[in-house]
Amino acid sequence: MNLENPLIVQGDRSLLLDVHAPLADECRNALIPFAELEKSPEHLHTYRLTPLSLWNAASAGFSAEDAENVLKKYSRYDVPQAVLGWINEVADRFGKIRLIEGPSELISLNGSDDKKIEEKYLYLVTDSDVIYKELSVNPSLKKILISKSIESSLEKPLNSFLLKLTDRGTIKQLLLESMWPVKDEVPLSEGEPLEIELKQICSSNKPLVIRDYQKEAAKALVGDKGKGTGFGTIVLPCGAGKTIVGMQIMDLLKTSTLIITTNISAVHQWIDELLDKTNLTKEQIAEYSGENKEIKPVTVATYQVLTWRPDKNGPYPHFSLFHERAWGLIIYDEVHMLPAPVFRVVAELQAVRRVGLTATLVREDGQEGHVFSLVGPKRYDVPWKELERDRWIATAECIEVRIDLDPAVEIKYAVASAREKHRIASENIKKIEVVKKIINKFTEDKILVIGQYIDQLNEIAQTLNAPIITGKTATEQRDKIYGDFRNGKIKVLVVSKVANFAIDLPDASLAIEVSGTFGSRQEEAQRLGRILRPKDRTSRFFTLITRNTVEEEFGSNRQKFLAEQGYSYKLVRYDNNFLKGEEYDL
Repeated sequence: MNLENPLIVQGDRSLLLDVHAPLADECRNALIPFAELEKSPEHLHTYRLTPLSLWNAASAGFSAEDAENVLKKYSRYDVPQAVLGWINEVADRFGKIRLIEGPSELISLNGSDDKKIEEKYLYLVTDSDVIYKELSVNPSLKKILISKSIESSLEKPLNSFLLKLTDRGTIKQLLLESMWPVKDEVPLSEGEPLEIELKQICSSNKPLVIRDYQKEAAKALVGDKGKGTGFGTIVLPCGAGKTIVGMQIMDLLKTSTLIITTNISAVHQWIDELLDKTNLTKEQIAEYSGENKEIKPVTVATYQVLTWRPDKNGPYPHFSLFHERAWGLIIYDEVHMLPAPVFRVVAELQAVRRVGLTATLVREDGQEGHVFSLVGPKRYDVPWKELERDRWIATAECIEVRIDLDPAVEIKYAVASAREKHRIASENIKKIEVVKKIINKFTEDKILVIGQYIDQLNEIAQTLNAPIITGKTATEQRDKIYGDFRNGKIKVLVVSKVANFAIDLPDASLAIEVSGTFGSRQEEAQRLGRILRPKDRTSRFFTLITRNTVEEEFGSNRQKFLAEQGYSYKLVRYDNNFLKGEEYDL
């Protein structure tokens, strides 16, 4: 027992972190690889051990023993033996079931020996007789395991099941639901070769410096190009250069690449970066979007165009892009935003090397398991505060401003439904006054005003006489506004959630969040990320919350992920002025 230690490990597998203890920051960083943050009030933060958090850790080489050592090192009291036993049992499940390469067999078409195709198979294997028996009686697996008639003609390893190559993703999803993570050791296809190299001097005449953590992230994904490598997720903070990591992976693999990202501006940004930092030419790179549909050795597409279909119950016509070339690599940019329909295609593309890039694996729909099983487990992660310490991302300060609800809508709020309450609180008219005062206070900053509701944003833009970007802004106009903001012609820019992702605005140093998507943790992280590009000044992130409304609870939930990364929110109350004595007094 050491009462100076910051961690209390409880029998229900929750972990309480005393943020005021001497080793709190060190402990927080040690927990990130294998524990998930649940609550982050002022004094005690609550983490939880989950099977997925342990399996992600195991896939990155973080063992059950490593997790135990962290808990024992930082725990204030003895760690419950039941928790240690559970960690060993759950972590030990990773690797117990493996997918390995199987045989090929010629299959007759329509019963004719003259028309045969080669059918490829995989083996699902386990060294455990008990696990084998458990899987044998699993009704969901029987739908995709090979029938006896075909199985009898093939020689199988002991304790194995035969399945079709096309069911490689499906079996992983089903087994994860049964608490069995599959270790995929089937070799991946090579794809079309492509001579791509990173430049030493960019086209912009700036030297290209690849940071150590970017090299480590790329190597963690590519590995030795042998079995069990070449797929997974890279988690790095916004502003830490995930695009560079993607291009580094392309350089290591030298193969045709499909890049899928969130919007048309991000497509153009990827293309600009490829032309600036690699030896690729315009003739080798294509844009596949709602505006242009070309396919070249490197093709950059949007999730929106892939998930478009003329009939809501019909097929997705642009899914064919995944099969148009022999892609050797697929990059899922902002993988936490991967739309549900795309998971179906990802399940079929298990033979292709693939990487998901994201600042946070948090998904509000709870589908982190799909990312784990289909795109791949977390291969690399680094604490945000560690990169801040090393000056790779900006130092940031978070301030939550509590504002009274406008009296004119108090009755309307009182009788509204839960969803309507959120909107009324989010669109509190008093927020516009606060936005103006913040902008007038910080005149040296380049400022983003970010929100959820277009009517509110239009009113703010008109009041500030500032440009606005929404989903309806034409691509050409959007790119021009972003360009004007980058080069300093615009000091204040109003943006909807289209700017949450994959937009590089390196000089933005202050963001004001006037409204958000309910309690979205990943959105909060992405919005802070808009101002984390390295710079000499401290970045500031203001989030405006209406007091005594549902927005307080949603705001608290949005802040959870950032709290896990070591950010704390200074809470101030607005009442014609900020609190007297505060540095934010207006």
